[in-house]
Amino acid sequence: MTKYDVAVIGSGPGGYVAAIRCAQLGMKTAIIEKYDTLGGTCLNVGCIPSKALLDSSHHYEHAVKHFEEHGIDIPGDVKVNLKKMIGRKQSVVDQTTAGINFLMKKNNIDVYQGLGSFKDATHINITNAEKTTEIEAAKTIIATGSKPVNLPFATPDKDRIITSTEALKLKEIPKHLIIIGGGVIGLELGQVYKRLGAEVTVLEYADRIIASMDFGLSKELNKVLKKQKFKIHVSHQVTDVKRTGNEVIVKANNKKGEEVEFKGDYCLISVGRTAYTKGLNTEAAGVKLDDRGRVETNTHLQTSASNIYAIGDVVKGAMLAHKASEEGVLVAETIAGQKPHINYNLIPGVVYTWPEVAAVGKTEDQLKAEGIAYKSGQFPMRALGRSRASMDIDGFVKILADKDTDEILGVHMIGARAADMIAEAVVAMEYRASAEDISRMSHAHPTFTEAIKEAALAATDDSALHI
Repeated sequence: MTKYDVAVIGSGPGGYVAAIRCAQLGMKTAIIEKYDTLGGTCLNVGCIPSKALLDSSHHYEHAVKHFEEHGIDIPGDVKVNLKKMIGRKQSVVDQTTAGINFLMKKNNIDVYQGLGSFKDATHINITNAEKTTEIEAAKTIIATGSKPVNLPFATPDKDRIITSTEALKLKEIPKHLIIIGGGVIGLELGQVYKRLGAEVTVLEYADRIIASMDFGLSKELNKVLKKQKFKIHVSHQVTDVKRTGNEVIVKANNKKGEEVEFKGDYCLISVGRTAYTKGLNTEAAGVKLDDRGRVETNTHLQTSASNIYAIGDVVKGAMLAHKASEEGVLVAETIAGQKPHINYNLIPGVVYTWPEVAAVGKTEDQLKAEGIAYKSGQFPMRALGRSRASMDIDGFVKILADKDTDEILGVHMIGARAADMIAEAVVAMEYRASAEDISRMSHAHPTFTEAIKEAALAATDDSALHI
């Protein structure tokens, strides 16, 4: 039986990063993955493939709608080759997962393919189609991630009633795609197929889309998506999903309590994700789960079994790849005797629609609920020369700062390249910068990031220069 200092169960952005950091710190490390490829949901059926399709569909939309205005004439019709588009997506996935294999070899991490299951707190059985292998690990990190939530009355058939996994490999462009859930995943995939020619209807239970983000972002994204011909129905509780042949019928109650019906040829169920612990046999290791099936941990991400830790989607908190990676590093360094920390308030959130949506820190609703006096500065993207030059004029940047100290408490933005721009806000808040600090920093012209400086000026003393 092979003995390890650390075994990591799950090879997503949390697991593989944790394994690399453990190896860097001198620990003999193993990683266990039940699927054939490393990388978890994010690299295989999540972040990476969805961004590949978003990028390809964005190129197509530009060619069809905007090239002529840019002075680019294309002879003949521009057509979608969905098979090739899906193929390119898969090549990006394959290249990325191959990169993880390389990193495992580079760091001398032993990779086991199979289902990891606890025999006890220090022994793990790894079972695949060929055999069961037992290893011993002084410490174990659970990084098994999450899976899509299913509705009790709408079990996906993975053909017409689908999850995000199937939406990434459709063989045809839907005529009418009905999306249940107006969150990040649903809106991103909805935009992919809307660009390619599908009619898209979004049904959201809450009173707004991307309901966990600042209200202003929800309102602006709703306006932009409606301009793009999305049909968005908020305050709708879906009650039934049925398939008849190639037609899917979705019934829902609107905010008046009236039953309404929607018909399409595909229905994407995108109502969130839930922690995945099936087959782990956590009881045998003395690892407790909470009432939502997540692994219980303390502030050091240590479970009820002192030698076992858990990170990422399988524990409480935002289900974000970069949050999982940060937790993986934290646990590795904790095991090594270091004193790392994570400021969860400074984990940014991003929606990769176009325009992109990004945020870090507190929302206005949160500040109001906590009784924190604040001031707000906002600047529209359309007032930027860079935005007009690229025809990306939708959106704004909003900075929330403490009314008395001027410390930045939250930054919320929607616009071109917001996913990249939010890093400036994270850096500023990590160093507890004031709005005035940002307002006095030189930003290259013309750039999208000038909107951050202008919003800071607006928050400081209402002195934005270009509006």
